[in-house]
Amino acid sequence: MSILIRRFLVVVLFLAATASEAATAHRVLVLGDSLSAAYGMDSQQGWVALLDQQFGDEVQLINASVSGETATGGKQRLPALLDSHRPDIVILELGGNDGLRGYPLDSIRKTLAELIKLSQQSEARVLLLGMKIPPNYGQRYSSGFAALYASLADELNVALLPFFLEGIAGHPELMQDDQIHPNADAQPAMAAAVKQALQPLLAP
Repeated sequence: MSILIRRFLVVVLFLAATASEAATAHRVLVLGDSLSAAYGMDSQQGWVALLDQQFGDEVQLINASVSGETATGGKQRLPALLDSHRPDIVILELGGNDGLRGYPLDSIRKTLAELIKLSQQSEARVLLLGMKIPPNYGQRYSSGFAALYASLADELNVALLPFFLEGIAGHPELMQDDQIHPNADAQPAMAAAVKQALQPLLAP
């Protein structure tokens, strides 16, 4: 066998292995709001970019998050995203802006359920990131808002991170000046929390 043929075969085998690796990588779509869109910082400082670096070639992260996004806005965009990216897993980080705007809890719950079902219909597994809103919205509303995530996860059999900002919200040193958005120092903890919740979904 000539040297040229051997070199050609090596290149072919390398390309085949690379293509196979890319094909087996988990495609993970992140559909969120400003918490996932790296609001107020460079995009590479955000938790999605940090998580992408940690996973390397094992996971292909697609960040479709938009600052200010509501659950309804996400529902309008999701079908096209599912069709375009064909994700294996969808991380849903929405509902916070709906709660801050005082939308009816039944409406928020219904829209989040539709997002989950759309993802499941495309054969994607779902990780739901739970949120809470400040108590000044009233105990009944705040408690009901926090509870709807666990309720949805149980009803629709999806993975849940109970509170995305656990250990971050309420800590001024980890928040931006508005005390709503986490700062760059909080992003590694956010990435670690999502990674822990995501790992079981990546298992064969």
